[in-house]
Amino acid sequence: MTKNRLLTIITYAFLTFWALVVLFPFYWMVLTSVKDYGAYNAEYIPKFFTLSPTLQNYADAFTTVALGKYLLNTLIFTVGTTTLMLVVITLAAFAFARLQFVGRDIAFTLFLALMMIPNELVVITNFTTITNLELRNTFTGLILPSVTSVFYIYLLRENFAQIPDELYYAAKVDGTSDLRFLRKVMIPICRPTLITITILKIIECWNSYVWPRLITDDADYYLVSNGIQEIRENGFGRANIPAMMAAVVVISLPLVILFLLFRKQIMSGVARGGTKG
Repeated sequence: MTKNRLLTIITYAFLTFWALVVLFPFYWMVLTSVKDYGAYNAEYIPKFFTLSPTLQNYADAFTTVALGKYLLNTLIFTVGTTTLMLVVITLAAFAFARLQFVGRDIAFTLFLALMMIPNELVVITNFTTITNLELRNTFTGLILPSVTSVFYIYLLRENFAQIPDELYYAAKVDGTSDLRFLRKVMIPICRPTLITITILKIIECWNSYVWPRLITDDADYYLVSNGIQEIRENGFGRANIPAMMAAVVVISLPLVILFLLFRKQIMSGVARGGTKG
């Protein structure tokens, strides 16, 4: 018993230490964001606390630069992309899991092979296509290349495949259409996985950097990930680190809240997707 208790203490001590290491950058970000600009520059040795916190940096984040515009653009991009992607991957996963057609398994295997293609090659192809369609500096150009995902189709297809065939055949006998069976039976059963996919896609869209940076050079279409660079170069300046950190906190807060609210659904959805039978 003593050995097991000692092992438990060591394990929790290690986990606590590792949690502090992981959380420290977030603490430092928030701490810096509430420090006065003059007090921050006067610190020759960084201090791990402040006795005179201020929220002026947060006010500057919305008044000095167009942070509100960047947040609105990101919200439009995230909602539009996630909504369209859910429709596309749900229909695709249903087709691969339930519909019978010639070459289905071969097509699905080739589809999965797309995951082996480096993202850089896909970005180049997408950039050429969007440019030729004259969709640069538009929300359509931002959204279109992200409305599908091979991995999410695979994850959802595995969930759909776990639903007993008897339910599908019974529904067909009753005259239920495929679309109605998908909407009334499969989607409710696989709701945890769909919630997980939705949350992961929202996080992916919110953190998207390379594609928006390539396809937009108009500040009216900047997302928060691109706007933060604009803030650094043309907004607060390179020296006003506290104001920069305040902007970063504002940008990061929605994702932190989202994860805290739905962390159980994320874990259960991923675990469900990785379990067959």
